[in-house]
Amino acid sequence: MSRQTAHGDVRDLALAPQGVRKTEWAGQEMPVLRLIRERFARERPLEGVRISACLHITSETANLALTLQAGGAQVALCASNPLSTQDEVAAALVAEYCIPTFAIKGEETSTYYRHIHQALEHRPHITLDDGADLVSTLHKERQDLLPQVIGGTEETTTGVIRLRAMAQQGRLRYPIIAVNDADTKYLFDNRYGTGQSTIDGITRATNILWAGKKVVVVGYGWCGRGVATRARGLGAQVIVCEVNAVRALEAVMDGYQVMPLLEAARIGDIFITVTGDIHALDAPHFAVMKDGALLANSGHFNVEIHIPALEQMAQAKRRVRPFVDEYTLHDGRRLYLLGEGRLINLAAAEGHPSSVMDMSFANQALSVEYLVKHGRSLAPGVYKVPQEIDHQVATLKLASLGVRIDSLTEEQERYLRSWEAGTE
Repeated sequence: MSRQTAHGDVRDLALAPQGVRKTEWAGQEMPVLRLIRERFARERPLEGVRISACLHITSETANLALTLQAGGAQVALCASNPLSTQDEVAAALVAEYCIPTFAIKGEETSTYYRHIHQALEHRPHITLDDGADLVSTLHKERQDLLPQVIGGTEETTTGVIRLRAMAQQGRLRYPIIAVNDADTKYLFDNRYGTGQSTIDGITRATNILWAGKKVVVVGYGWCGRGVATRARGLGAQVIVCEVNAVRALEAVMDGYQVMPLLEAARIGDIFITVTGDIHALDAPHFAVMKDGALLANSGHFNVEIHIPALEQMAQAKRRVRPFVDEYTLHDGRRLYLLGEGRLINLAAAEGHPSSVMDMSFANQALSVEYLVKHGRSLAPGVYKVPQEIDHQVATLKLASLGVRIDSLTEEQERYLRSWEAGTE
């Protein structure tokens, strides 16, 4: 039974004290965002700005929302994934932090989209998205709200792909900053965050021993690299499957076995999709997998594993553990789908560690500030995070870690700007 009020729709407001503790714990590992929050509280650069955000409702996201609120923004939140919500954090956001939040872990698809509409009722000047469902819904169903939107940000690879498709078709009506493409985001969040949290989610769901397992990583972008590295670190034999020749070559040079997915399907023990595309694992792969194979997804949407095809091939299905569904095929083989094919790191675990989300959400907060200042002068389209923001986040993170680096001398800077000097 959810607790729905004018200020949110959450599972149980009584969970709020637990959510506060969880948010405070995460905040201790987010020093860059804390410094930004302190400045925002002094300067109030977001005074009167309405923000609608469709993000994973976690303790890290709560710290981002509090930072935006400290800057003067009025924030409304909804979930970007039906299984990623931390109910205690959602309760704290509503009951303790006075931030309207519409999110319940395990919500049905109809509720998920109702919550997106409720967040849009906030009539945003700025949108924050993770997967572009909020932006897509806004453009398709609430075009009346578009004239007042200044700009937006997008957190993840899949969302950026969707937004670029919208821009190419001339459908995107306002500027959006691709936070995912910042160096201080994808090189750390996608690689180290997804790598660690994916392994964590699968381990929590199954309690498997990784050592000696054949792990098939489908997709070798930055998320795939992170997953492959962490699996190998635990003693797994990692196989990479790719459609991009350059990435496949990188995987070979990184020491992984590379082969077509249909071949890997015959020998893999654990399959992890990180492609951002549909049906990466499909009926032909299920048909040759060995008994007991585990299927997990760490891409954004629950379409990378073709679940309808799996259900059509199965003669029986049962839940054997939380987040583990057993599909028994007609020949008796059993395949195990984890987390209903949704993001396993958030469905069965807690998502990325707070320390790495510190940089991602610092980029979010500073990009929002940038859009408030400059958004109305930008044409509709997908933009990179300004380089000065990327560098500022990296500098602050190094300082928080107690790490100092060198700087160029004036002579060295002059040399790099010149073309006359060569071999002496």
